[in-house]
Amino acid sequence: MSLVRVHNLAVSLDGFATGVDQSLESPFGHAGMRLMQWFHDTATFRRNMGEDPGEPTPDDAFAARWDQGVGAEIMGAGKFGPPGWEDDASWQGWWGEEPPFHSPVVVLTHRPRPALTLGGTTFHFLDTLPRDALEAARTMADGLDVRVGGGPTTVRAFLAADLVDLLHVAVVPVVLGRGTSPWTGLDGIEDRFVSESVTTPSGVTHVTFTRRPRD
Repeated sequence: MSLVRVHNLAVSLDGFATGVDQSLESPFGHAGMRLMQWFHDTATFRRNMGEDPGEPTPDDAFAARWDQGVGAEIMGAGKFGPPGWEDDASWQGWWGEEPPFHSPVVVLTHRPRPALTLGGTTFHFLDTLPRDALEAARTMADGLDVRVGGGPTTVRAFLAADLVDLLHVAVVPVVLGRGTSPWTGLDGIEDRFVSESVTTPSGVTHVTFTRRPRD
């Protein structure tokens, strides 16, 4: 069976994966780009943005894995748009006419709308539970893996349901003080996984959790 993977989940030293007061101008709220600057500096990100990738950084060894063998993504409403986007029929996501996913994407929302195709990406808007969303995404992925792309509340829901096989967390050396944690209510979850960590010259510690065999 295909794997369920989370990649490039950036978390601050005090455990927050996004800030407060998310808006159209501030997708990560008061955190700004502090959580994701390491990723924006990678050749992987620049290539996806149509820019000269330049030389790869050590962080690229982790960043580049996000789309390898992935056939579909699942994301929460907060990743697709700022608060209130469901009320705007013209909203098409943050990414312009050519989103970087190039695959089917399941968007979890309590306000479903017709599917939206932009470039090589088709967004499907579903109001459903994690396990049912995964079943739909696996059908779309055609045998490839499914990526849970965030935000932190969505990742937490899939971890709580024990649906995640691989989790890559980038611990970024910043302190946010407040925000949304992916770990709330998940005490002891590390026991499900084998973990390993690597710290790069950027100061980011990449922690990879691989699911132990299920009973």
